[in-house]
Amino acid sequence: MATIVLYSMNRTAQTTARLCFFPYSTRASIVDSRISFFHNTSVRRLTPLPGARWVPKATGVRTRRSALLFAGAAAAVLGFVASASHFQRAEMATMITKTEETEISEKCKKFMSPPCTDVKVLEQKKEEMCTRMEMLIMETQAEFCRALEEVDGGKFKVDKWERKEGGGGISCVLQDGKVFEKAGVNVSVVFGNLTEEAAKQMRSRGKVLRGKDGILPFCAMGVSSVIHPKNPHIPTVHFNYRYFEIEEEDGTKQWWFGGGTDLTPTYVNKEDGAHFHNSLKEACEKHHPKYYPDFKKWCDRYFYIRHRGETRGIGGIFFDDLDSPSQEEAFSFVRSCAQTVVPCYLPIVYKHLDDPFSPEEKDWQQVRRGRYVEFNLVYDRGVKFGLATPGSRIESILMSLPLTAKWEYMHEPPKGSQEADTLEVLRNPKEWV
Repeated sequence: MATIVLYSMNRTAQTTARLCFFPYSTRASIVDSRISFFHNTSVRRLTPLPGARWVPKATGVRTRRSALLFAGAAAAVLGFVASASHFQRAEMATMITKTEETEISEKCKKFMSPPCTDVKVLEQKKEEMCTRMEMLIMETQAEFCRALEEVDGGKFKVDKWERKEGGGGISCVLQDGKVFEKAGVNVSVVFGNLTEEAAKQMRSRGKVLRGKDGILPFCAMGVSSVIHPKNPHIPTVHFNYRYFEIEEEDGTKQWWFGGGTDLTPTYVNKEDGAHFHNSLKEACEKHHPKYYPDFKKWCDRYFYIRHRGETRGIGGIFFDDLDSPSQEEAFSFVRSCAQTVVPCYLPIVYKHLDDPFSPEEKDWQQVRRGRYVEFNLVYDRGVKFGLATPGSRIESILMSLPLTAKWEYMHEPPKGSQEADTLEVLRNPKEWV
C-alpha cells in the first residue's frame, strides 16, 4: 500500500515539475510554440490571464515532493496500523529501511554521470553536509543539462575526470548546437591540503585559518555553468553554487557556502530583467527579507569590470562566506537558489528562440563577449582559485569562455542606438524589481 501511495505522489511531483518550464510571456503564439514538448494534457490546458506574466515560483519541486511523500507515507502507515499484524509490521519496517538505503543510489541513476564520490561512501555518510551538497550539485547539473538539451536538440558531452591530489569532477559541455554556441555545466568535488597561495587568498577575505604545522586539509565542491547562445537576443547566463570545508589543528571545521546566478544580455530587455530578478527575489525571500537586496548589490559590485567602468551584465545575486545563521539554514537557502536556475532562465530562452538578428547585432554580441572574457580572466575569484590549486583541470576552469569573441579598437556604439542603451544600463546598474 505504501509503495502505491508513494508512486502516485511521485507521479504528481513529476507533473508539477513540468510547470517550471512554462513561459512567462503572455503572447498565445509563443506559449503554443514553446510548450509543445509538454505531453501532459493538464499543462497544455493552462492559459495565461490577460496582462499576467507567468513567473515560476522559486519554491522547489523537491520541497513539495518531500511534503507529498511524507503525507503519502503517513497515510499508508495509518491504514496499515489499523489492520496489520505483528508480522506485517516487521515486513513494513524492513521495506522502509531498504528504501532509505537505496534512496541515494536511485537518485544517482538520474545524474549525467556517476557522482565523484563512490555511491557506497555517500550512503554511509548521507547525513553529512559534504554528501548532501554533492547530491544537490549533481542534481542541479542533471536538471539544467536536460532542460538545455530539450530546447537545443543536441546532447552534452559528459567528461568525468580525476584529480591525483584528491577528488575530481564531471564536465558537461555542448558545443555548436542549434541554440547554444557553447554550454557548459561543471561539477567538481576536490579535497587535499590547501596551498599557501589559496590560503593567502582566503585570509585576504578575513578568514582566520589555523593549520597543524601549516597543513590545512580542505574539501571543496560546487556546480558552475556558463551558457553562450548563438542568437544575440538570448542572454548569456552564469550560475555557481559551492561549499567549502577546512579542518583546523584542533579538529574543528570551518565551513561556508557561496554562489549566485547572474544574467548577461547582449541587448537589455526590461521584461526579461524583471522576470529573472523576480525569480531570484522569491527564492531569497523564503529565507530572509534582506538576502535579495543585499546579494543583488553584492552581485553588481562583484561583476564590475573596473578598467571599463561597466558591469558584466544586469546582475542577479552573489554571495560568499555564508556561514550563518546555521549550516542547515544556509544549505536550505543554497538549495532554493539552485532550484531557481531553470525557471529563471529557460522561459527567456524560449521567448527569444526565433528572434531574427542582423550581422551588426551579431558583431555587438562578439564585442560584449570580449568584455565577458576580460572579467573572467582578470577579476573572477573562482578562476584565480582554480589556477592556484595544484591538479586543477584547466579545460574545466576555462569552460566559461565563449567559442568566439572580438575586440575592436576604441569601440563606441552610436548615440541613441540599442547598443548605446545597453551600455548605459551596464554603466549605471538599475533596480529590476
